[in-house]
Amino acid sequence: MADNLPTEFDVIIIGTALPESILAAACLRSGQRVLHVDSRSYYGGNWTSFSFSGLLSWLKEYQQNNDIGEESTVAWQDLIHETEEAITLRKKDETIQPTEAFCYASQVVEEGIEEIGALQKNPSSGVSSTFTEVLDSACLPEESQSSHFNSDEIPAKHTQKSAREVSLEVTDVEESVEKEKYCGDKTCIHTVSDKDGVKDESISTVEDNANQTNRNRITWAGCVKEGRRFNIDLVSKLLYSQGSLIDLLIKSDVSRYLEFKNVTRILAFQEGKVEQVPCFVLKTKADVFNSKELTMVEKRILMKFLTFCLEYEQHPDEYQAFRQCSFSEYLKTKKLTPNLQHFVLHSTAMTSESSCTAVDGLNATTNFLQCLGQFGNTPFLFPLYGQGEMPQCFCRMCAVFGGIYCLRHKVQCFVVDKESGRCKAIIDHFGQRINAKYFIVEDSYLSEETCLNVQYKQISRAVLITDKSILKTDSDQQTSILIVPPAEPGACAVRVTELCSSTMTYMKDTYLVHLMCSSSKTAREDLESVVEKLFTPYADTEINKEELTKPRLLWILYFNMRDSSGISRSSYNGLPSNVYVCSGPDCGLGNEHAVK
Repeated sequence: MADNLPTEFDVIIIGTALPESILAAACLRSGQRVLHVDSRSYYGGNWTSFSFSGLLSWLKEYQQNNDIGEESTVAWQDLIHETEEAITLRKKDETIQPTEAFCYASQVVEEGIEEIGALQKNPSSGVSSTFTEVLDSACLPEESQSSHFNSDEIPAKHTQKSAREVSLEVTDVEESVEKEKYCGDKTCIHTVSDKDGVKDESISTVEDNANQTNRNRITWAGCVKEGRRFNIDLVSKLLYSQGSLIDLLIKSDVSRYLEFKNVTRILAFQEGKVEQVPCFVLKTKADVFNSKELTMVEKRILMKFLTFCLEYEQHPDEYQAFRQCSFSEYLKTKKLTPNLQHFVLHSTAMTSESSCTAVDGLNATTNFLQCLGQFGNTPFLFPLYGQGEMPQCFCRMCAVFGGIYCLRHKVQCFVVDKESGRCKAIIDHFGQRINAKYFIVEDSYLSEETCLNVQYKQISRAVLITDKSILKTDSDQQTSILIVPPAEPGACAVRVTELCSSTMTYMKDTYLVHLMCSSSKTAREDLESVVEKLFTPYADTEINKEELTKPRLLWILYFNMRDSSGISRSSYNGLPSNVYVCSGPDCGLGNEHAVK
């Protein structure tokens, strides 16, 4: 039980987001005694993935401004000695502000509809019973997270493997979700690929008709009933197939708990239309020159530029004069056509015109090219069941080797020795004093007084449920990424990630789409124009009976998330020397920031 915790540890970690989870596993493997606590009722913090009903329950907590897992607490002041002082921690998470949700699907619900296989949430979580009339009529269960684990559920068997031996296993998606794959003495990063083959034309016609019929049947009640099929990420990211996080997954053996799917399409938005990027998903010089989308002159210019990017550090005279210029200005000096400039900027470097220097753009392009061919013809991977799987897998590694985990466990304060200035202990909401040598805390737990001088950035996020892909093809198993350029100079580009059903993140006959950019206003103000360009509200198409050229929007959630990356330690007031702060998710595409 939580009130019977040991009182001595080497490291206490507060928060179970990805950086803290990585550190917990690393500390445990190096022989430290680790206590890992979180005031939330789920793993992952802002890196988590929710089922549909779990997401709605999470929304209620924020919209009603309730404390997470609110419980009665024991006074801690009497536990502080004369030679000590206390640094209080924040009582509620304020990293998500504000939230706006809109439902366009049919809200006619049947009596008694509830999520299949749902588990009731612990009543101590303090979630209110009201969200909207639609939620109440759908009998939505209050479930907080689709997949949790504790130390009793961790397999006791742990086979050590060589850190450098990597095997790529391509599996059928149905097989991959039934059982965990092991590769003998090799470390495996499992990926799921679509099967090749040509469908019979008559079969394709029948399937298209069936899909059209199913699209007309999508309702709010259906989304609620199949809610456990959703795994909705709070932060939208992909993994570059080469980098520090991939190396860490392999070396730590955490990769055996995970499976991945290739991102199969890189899209571009140009002249109001979505199109697949030519050449950039192709690996060889022959592929580039066989492409029919570019002229022969463009192919030669492109090939010369891509070759230069791979070796640009060896030719500093080619870019030194442009260090202070933006990447878009630098591309113009390389004689790239406007068409090629657009594709390189938004579909290779994956950046916007105003926010990327020439050197940063060259680094991003080089990284993109080096990742091609590692685990498929695109440089990106996506974890099955969502980003929330990764922090849980590192926590699982820590628990396997003896780490102690407590969710819904609040920490009231740090106990600091006045003479040395070092933190000696924490006091939890049960009034128990727990001592440790080192402390690691997520930024969101620090009090307003501690963060008084910190200047935070913000991320604008949107989560959409739609009825078809933004670019329809013969295959419905396409995981896509799209960068929508800013409509106004100086604004940020919007990153769009569309997931297919084989990522195990949504129900059949729907698509899950994530939008993300750096905030300049509220999430709705930043992202609504992009939503209107790419999607049509479900209700409008039913009323007007217009021809469906865009995906229909069934449900959308807007919210702003704090970006605490890049903050120096000196920005925090009165932080003890043995207390280390981990930041939340940043706005970047990859996860390299979390590993740093």
